[in-house]
Amino acid sequence: MKTKAWLNAVRLRTLPLSVSGILIGSGLAAMYGATDWTIFFLALLSTLGLQIISNLANDYGDGIKGTDNDERIGPKRAYQSGELSSTELKTGILIAVVLTLLCIGILLYQAFNGLPEFFLLFTVFGALAVWSAIRYTVGKSAYGYKGLGDLFVFAFFGLLSVLGSMFLFTKYLTLAAVLPAIAIGLLSTAVLNLNNLRDHNSDVQAGKFTLVVKLGMRRARQYHYLLVVGAFLCMIFFIALNASQWYQTLCLLAFVPLGLHLRKVSGVVEPKKFDPELKIVALSTFFMALFFYLGFNIFL
Repeated sequence: MKTKAWLNAVRLRTLPLSVSGILIGSGLAAMYGATDWTIFFLALLSTLGLQIISNLANDYGDGIKGTDNDERIGPKRAYQSGELSSTELKTGILIAVVLTLLCIGILLYQAFNGLPEFFLLFTVFGALAVWSAIRYTVGKSAYGYKGLGDLFVFAFFGLLSVLGSMFLFTKYLTLAAVLPAIAIGLLSTAVLNLNNLRDHNSDVQAGKFTLVVKLGMRRARQYHYLLVVGAFLCMIFFIALNASQWYQTLCLLAFVPLGLHLRKVSGVVEPKKFDPELKIVALSTFFMALFFYLGFNIFL
C-alpha cells in the first residue's frame, strides 16, 4: 500500500480552503431560511472531490511536463519524487472523477428532484468544474500555463461555489450574496497567487506562464494586496448591511492574521518564504467561512 504517497498527492492541507465556498453559500441560504443537512454534506463531499481531482491532476500534469523538478521550492510531489507513477496517478484521477460525478449526481437529485431545468443546468456546471480541475495543468492547452488559473479559481471556487451552493438550498439568488462570493473568490485566488510567487523561478524555467510570470514579481505582489484588501472590503460591506447579531461579525477576525500576512509578504525577498504564508491565507479563509456559517446558521 502507498497510503503516504496518495495522501501526499491528495494534499490534505488544501482541503479546508476548498470547502470555504460551501460554508459561505450554506450560511447565506440559512440567512434566508433554507437549510438541508443532506444537501450540505453532499455539497461538501462534491467540493472535496473536485479539489482532490485538481490536486492529482496537477501532480500528474506538472510532473510529466517537468515543471515539478529539483528547482521547485514547495513540497515534493508524488510523481516528482517517484512515489507514484504516471499510470497510478491517471488511475487515481479516473477513480476520483467517477466518485465525484456520482456524488454530484446524488446532490443534484436531492436538490432539484422535480426541477429538471435546474438539474440539467447544474449538471453542466458540475461537468465544467471537473474539466476545469483536470485541465489546469493537464494537456497541451492547459490553461494554468497560459496565466488563466486565477480566473478559473475565482469563478469556480468563488462565484460558483458560493452562489451555486446557496442556490441548491434556496432555488434563487440575491444581489447581497455576490459580495461574500467575490470575497471567497479573491482569497482563493490569493492562495494560488502565493503559490505562483513561490514557484516563479521554476515556472519561468519550465515555460509555465502563470499570471505572476506575466506580471513580474513586483506587480504580482501588488496584485496580491488588492486580492486580500478587496476580499476584506466585500465582507465589511456585507456584514454592515446584513448582520443583526454581534456574533455574526466574528468572521471578520480572520482578517487580523491576513493583515499581518500582507506585512510579511511586503518584506519577502526569498521566494521560499512565501510557502508558510499559503497555510495562513488558506486557514484564515476557512475560519472566516466557518464563523460566517455558524453566525448565520447555527446561532441564528
